Amino acid sequence: MTLQPGNRDSRPSKPRRRDVVENDEYAAFARRIIRAYARRVATGDVEALTDMVALSALLDEAIGEAVIGLRSHGYSWAEIGQRLGISRQAAQQRWGGDPS
Repeated sequence: MTLQPGNRDSRPSKPRRRDVVENDEYAAFARRIIRAYARRVATGDVEALTDMVALSALLDEAIGEAVIGLRSHGYSWAEIGQRLGISRQAAQQRWGGDPS
């Protein structure tokens, strides 16, 4: 990060987007874990089914955190909605935020 001439504030005026690093591999790993857990539950561990539902709620919360983070890095509701196959308005309604 470089300082702008005449400006003692080292913070950028707008958050910068970070490069995506190995997210595809990380997501594939998470999918494998979830599928393996489902197979274990399917072998007869009915008590663990409630744990799987709790994971679903946790995933919904994590998606919300991810959206908030993307917004703070400058992504628009339209960009987020496009990646999810929903409208800008639908994304904004689901995860809240300003009308930009």
